[in-house]
Amino acid sequence: MPHFHLYAVDKAGALDVRMANRAEHLEWAGAHADKILMAGPMFAEDGETFAGSAFVLEMDSLDAVKAWAADDPYAKAGLFERVEIRPFRWAIGSGPDA
Repeated sequence: MPHFHLYAVDKAGALDVRMANRAEHLEWAGAHADKILMAGPMFAEDGETFAGSAFVLEMDSLDAVKAWAADDPYAKAGLFERVEIRPFRWAIGSGPDA
């Protein structure tokens, strides 16, 4: 099954949106753990300020990833400035294709 990298960048000044929807986002992501190979928040250069989200996913198609991402509570709440999704191949590290 193909892998995809999803990188979502938070809108500037949207920490309140992130925090208000965090519990629902984590519950939603946990319900899809079978599709998620890696996930976590991204931070600004200070290492503390939330700046986005990153996922490596195993899904059938790019269209499936786009539909999945649109269902994220963060996306529904308008947190993201942009979302980039690209096909991904694990080359180095202890991932599934290593």
